[in-house]
Amino acid sequence: MKKDKKETVLYRMPAEFSKHKGTIMIWPVRPGSWPNGGVMAKKVFTEIARHIARHEILYMVVSKDYEKEAREQLYLAENEADYKLINSNIELVIADTNDAWARDTSPIFVKKLDDKGKLNGEVRGVNFSFNAWGGEYDGLYVHWEEDDKLAINLCDSLGYDYFDYAPFVLEGGSIHTDGKGTLIATESCLLSPGRNPKLNKKDIEDVLKDALGIKKIIWIPYGIYNDETNEHVDNVCAFTSEANVVLAWTDDETDPQYAMSKADLDVLEKETDCDGLPIKVHKLLIPKNPVTIKEEDLEGYEFEEGEDERELGERLAASYANFYIANGIALVPQFGDDNDAKAIALLQELMPEREVIGIYARDIIVGGGNIHCITMQIPE
Repeated sequence: MKKDKKETVLYRMPAEFSKHKGTIMIWPVRPGSWPNGGVMAKKVFTEIARHIARHEILYMVVSKDYEKEAREQLYLAENEADYKLINSNIELVIADTNDAWARDTSPIFVKKLDDKGKLNGEVRGVNFSFNAWGGEYDGLYVHWEEDDKLAINLCDSLGYDYFDYAPFVLEGGSIHTDGKGTLIATESCLLSPGRNPKLNKKDIEDVLKDALGIKKIIWIPYGIYNDETNEHVDNVCAFTSEANVVLAWTDDETDPQYAMSKADLDVLEKETDCDGLPIKVHKLLIPKNPVTIKEEDLEGYEFEEGEDERELGERLAASYANFYIANGIALVPQFGDDNDAKAIALLQELMPEREVIGIYARDIIVGGGNIHCITMQIPE
């Protein structure tokens, strides 16, 4: 049920590291995103879904046409370990979508503040417009109607009231918050002309503060090199706890990522959170060897007219910063690279209360995203 936006002053977006009720994912089927019918992507999505379902409810959004396929792959046989726990925690939600980027098309959830300013109240969704990361200006596919409707459809299906901020365009991957009221975003993304071209920076800040209960916004210049989302923040910088962030980094000054990350670092090292605590930055190396599109990848895509197409040798936006935090665990992308283990070690050090689990993620990033991009949390 749609609610009056004036009430949002009583609500705030929690941090991802706070307690969850569940996680939303979408079954990957779009032929222009997932090569070879998404066979490999579906295996990785299933692996991720099962990890999450050991700790919280996993809502898998799937169209009616693929319900049988998703059920057969997601649910464990009765003789397999953890089958009762996992099967009971995976719920299929029947809804049409254009693609599988749950982070960007699901509702962003906020939680009501109590009289002491703590997040102890009910959970509601927030609906924003989605236009495939740029609409007619530089969007990545032509038809996004079902994705744009998904946030409201999910709120209705899962029983959440929501605040409606459409037609303001915002994707969940373009923001990161600490749950206290501090939000980090990239200028390259939120100020891009394909999203809200009639609004200036101050206008955008006002909407974010009003819709998500934000008190302070930290703008960093850039995201990850060649990130086709106009450089979402969730691929370059993420909170691991209050006043602690990881920043995607390379020591190779000849890599185009170096100047971008250095510019972000220069901002973050001078910043404080909304309570005045200095932001502590932890450098999280990107893969040593660039991850690129191979010939066998290209042979598996089926692009529709007007859709952004892949090119042989294209550098993909591979980053370990695109991890996902669920209850008790953190799922971290892995690429078969020398820096894989270093990423896990750093994140385990920063989140000692969680089990940090590596997930081979190349079969996700060939679709244009990563682990964080395909998951959206619902607070407890």
